[in-house]
Formats: sequence, C-alpha cells, structure tokens
Amino acid sequence: MKTKLSLFLLCVALTSGCSRYEPKEEPATIPPPVVVTRGQEEADKKEDQKETPKIEIEVTTERPRSRRRAVKVKGVYISAYVAGTKAMMDEIIRQIDQTEINAVVIDVKDDNGRITFSMDTPMVSEIGAVKKFIPDIEGLVKTLKEHNIYTIARVVAFRDPYLPEKKPELALKLADGSIYRDSKGLAWVNPYKKEIWDYLVEVGIGAHDAGFDEVQFDYIRFSTEKGINNVVYDEADMRGRSRTEIITEFMDYAHEKLAAEGIFVAADVFGAIIESGVDSESVGQSYGDMANHLDYICPMIYPSHYGDGNFGIEHPDMEPYNTILAALKGSREVLNRHKEEGTSQAVVRPWLQDFTANYLNHYIEYGDEQVREQIQAVYDAGYDEWMLWSAACRYHWGGLKTAQEAEEEALKSGARAGTAVSPGMPTGALQEGFFGKDLKRRTRKAA
Repeated sequence: MKTKLSLFLLCVALTSGCSRYEPKEEPATIPPPVVVTRGQEEADKKEDQKETPKIEIEVTTERPRSRRRAVKVKGVYISAYVAGTKAMMDEIIRQIDQTEINAVVIDVKDDNGRITFSMDTPMVSEIGAVKKFIPDIEGLVKTLKEHNIYTIARVVAFRDPYLPEKKPELALKLADGSIYRDSKGLAWVNPYKKEIWDYLVEVGIGAHDAGFDEVQFDYIRFSTEKGINNVVYDEADMRGRSRTEIITEFMDYAHEKLAAEGIFVAADVFGAIIESGVDSESVGQSYGDMANHLDYICPMIYPSHYGDGNFGIEHPDMEPYNTILAALKGSREVLNRHKEEGTSQAVVRPWLQDFTANYLNHYIEYGDEQVREQIQAVYDAGYDEWMLWSAACRYHWGGLKTAQEAEEEALKSGARAGTAVSPGMPTGALQEGFFGKDLKRRTRKAA
C-alpha cells in the first residue's frame, strides 16, 4: 500500500503545473545496481621552482579561493524575467526589506537551457547559450548585496532543450539515433556524459564570478515520461552504474569542484523520494546518499504534491502544517540512517508552497495563513531554513515576520542566530570553521 501511495505521490508532483515538473506517464527501466569504486582522478601536481640570485617569484594559474560563509536561508524564488525587470525587482526588494526573507534563488541556467545573463565561459560561448533576460547582472547583484540579500543561482541540469540542438552527441538518444523528447517536446541531456558535468560546473563558476554565493542544481534527475524506456545508453558511458549511482556521483563531482572555488552547493529533490525506494530509482535521486555530497539538500515538499491518504492525511493540500511536519520527520529519519560517522551531512532547506493548486480535486486557497503554517512546521520538525516557491513570483508577504520579530522568535525557541540546527553542518563551512551571523537585522520600513 505504501508503494502505491508513493508512486501516486510522484505522479501528482510531476503533474503539478509548475514549470519544473512534467507528467509521469511510464515508469523507467531500472538498471541493476552496481557499486563502482572511483579512482583518484588527478595526481598531486608538483610545481616547478626556479632559483634566481636575487628574488623568488611564485607564479600560479589557480583561481583564488573565496571564503565560504554559511547563512541560515529564508528565501524566495525569482525568475530570470522578473530579476531582469527593474520595476518588479525593486518591488520585491522593498518587500524583502520589510520581512525576514534574506535570500533569493534566481534562474541562471533556466528550464530552456539558456544562460540568463552575459557569461563568457568556454562552452557557454561555443554554443551561444546566453539569452540575456538579466541585462545588468553586476548592477543587480550589487543592489542585492547592498540590501544584505544572499544570492543563490538556480541551475537546471539534465533537462536541457538547448544543448542537444548544438551538441546532439550529448543528448538522450533513441535506438534509431534520434533525440529523445518529453511530452513537451523538450530534449534531455545524458547524465552519464562527463562533458555535461563539466559544463554544469562551468556555469556554476560563471555564476559565482557574477557574484552569486551559492549554486542550487535543479532537474538533477532522469526523465520519467513515456518513451524513456526506449532510450539507449552506451555501456562505455554507463560502466554498470545505476541511475541513483550516477546522479550521486555527479553531485560528488560538482561539489568537489565548486567548493574548491568557494561556492556552496545545493540540490533540489522530489519530496516523494525521501522514503520511497521505487521513486528514488525511477528519477535517480537517493535522498540519503545525495545529502552526504552536498552543503544543502532542498526537498520540494509542497502539500499539493502528495496524494490523498499520504502520511495518513486525507487531503494533504488541505492540511499544510501536518503535511510539512510529516515530510520533514521522514527526512530526519532517513538522514539519520545515512549519516556516516566523522563526516558532515547536508543541511535540509525545504521548498514550501506559495501557490494554490486549483487543479486538484481537493485543495484550499493558499495565502498568508497557509504560508505561516508551513514555516511553523519546519521549525517544529527541528529545521530552521526554508524557501518559498511561486512560479509567478507572487508571494504572500503578510505571512512573514519582520527580521526583528523572527530573531526574537528564534531566541525564544532557543535557536542561536547564525547556527544551523539541522542535522549536519554545511561541509565547506565546517572545513573553513566559519559561521556568520544572520544576514539581516532590519526594522520594518514604511511601505
């Protein structure tokens, strides 16, 4: 019964109507799990030194490493179009200044595979991926920093309709050699291709160069739509690795490369996969394993994405508090089982629902009250970071506290400002031994 509910849950999530989900029409064929030991990819390099009679000059081509500063995020999603429209962005910043929100998640590589501002990096330039929705990224980032707003770059990974048109060899292919496309006609790239991993890392570094503090990967999964069973993979690429193994291996690779540049790394995952092995294998996301290779893991636990009866709740969308609380309790149990002694684990930072799922048979209007209920459930589950999702970027600001009220609330609950209380600390932050205070200590400004 639990498996049936889990499968239905994922179907509901995939048909939610948001731009980052697609309908699930056919289960994927799962390759048998094979444990692959990865060898060391690069040997330690010794730098040649030349002696001179007078002075020694050390020359390095390595990029300077930034110091990573962990922040307890309370964020909202911002599309590239909105981020690039000054009047809209000014209004959002005005609202942020009056609330506890301290972070924004902005599209950098969007759902269509386009880079949303000028980025002069090798493959981005080679394929002409830039579509400048944000005309002045330097000015935008500068303004956000002036308002003490933490910046997160959303990078859509393996659903990429643009890259396969330029480099078909990187696309998912059918037996006849044609490019696989989902029900919306969008192509996907092949997660087994390391060239794609390097491209995503390149985009992440480009985002950091533009001033972003963190890279958050979305669509780090396989397609689950009808026709995916007809996709063929080259055994030379697969090397016996299953979906979950290759996605986890990508996360490990990306985290290692980006952390070396001083970038925090996060990943969005389906809430459905937290306790469901079936859903996990289908999309290639293992919640516990991924959490061991990330700074932040961001489960999309919108109440509207859970089927009737899930968690013993008749209609989850109609009970936002209970649904979020149950999902995050499940998160804690799974992560405790996957915790490896002596290692850090990703901080849990869930996506919460700030939209009305009127496509469901049983739903409620989401407003200030429902937003606050979900936030309270996050705290009651023992977590203290969260983000709000609205594809239209229309948020119920009235459901949020001021920064001062939120700080007083945290002090009353015993949480110290600047200290993550989620299971595990961000890997890089532990390595650097550096935690900052809360970004914002604002008082409410006049509207």
